[in-house]
Parts: sequence; C-alpha cells; structure tokens
Amino acid sequence: RPEEALPVLEAYLALLRRSWSHDGRNILVAQNNVGICLSELKRHDEALVIQREIYSRRMARHGVSDENTILCGCNLCLALSQLELWDETKDLARKLLPAARRSLGADANLTLTLNHHLADALQLNPEATRDDLLEAETIM
Repeated sequence: RPEEALPVLEAYLALLRRSWSHDGRNILVAQNNVGICLSELKRHDEALVIQREIYSRRMARHGVSDENTILCGCNLCLALSQLELWDETKDLARKLLPAARRSLGADANLTLTLNHHLADALQLNPEATRDDLLEAETIM
C-alpha cells in the first residue's frame, strides 16, 4: 500500500542523505522509490520533480549511453506522459532513442519502451498532426 510505504521510503531517504551522503547511487535508488510511490498515489507533479532530478544527476555522472541513465529517462518519459506533457515526452524520447539503440540494441526492452513512449506522445497529443499520427503508426 503506497500510502503506508511513502513515509517509510521518505524516512529511509532522509537517513541516507544524513548518514551516507557520499553514497550517491543508493540515494538515487531511494529517490526513485519515493518517486514511484508518489506516482502510485497519483501525486504526479511531485513524482515529476524527483524523476527530473534523478535523470539530471545520472546524465551528469554517466552520460546518455549508460543503461541506467536510459532507464531513468524512460521513467521521466512516463512521468511526463502522466501529466500529458506530450512535447517534452517526444523531445526526451527522441533524444534517448539513438543512444539506446547504440548502447542496448534496437530490440532491447528499454529501447522498445522508449519507442512506445514516443508513439504515445505522438498519438495522444490533442494537437497531433497527420504526420504525427503516421509516425506513431510506423513506430508501433
């Protein structure tokens, strides 16, 4: 139950920050868990802030081709989609897809997930053009 898990996850994150501030990897994992929990609680605005921060840190430390950076980018695409921020979702997916194809391969799960996020952003956008819809159909 996410409503019960959230205070525990937040307390654990606070403990990590206070006692193991040098452990950036585990702090990012704990932040991600908080973000997922917030999303399950339909607190998408708060989850988006966390997902942006995690993605930004991963990019700065490991670059766009790192598998975990791509995973964080997928999570950020999902958070953007949940708030119907279609243009940002498209931009991010298009930025990550070449790196995902190069690093992981075109048939890798994360690459396919990014394609799915891009297709959704193209077709679910109320301002989608005919070209957007054709591109989404081609992707799917």
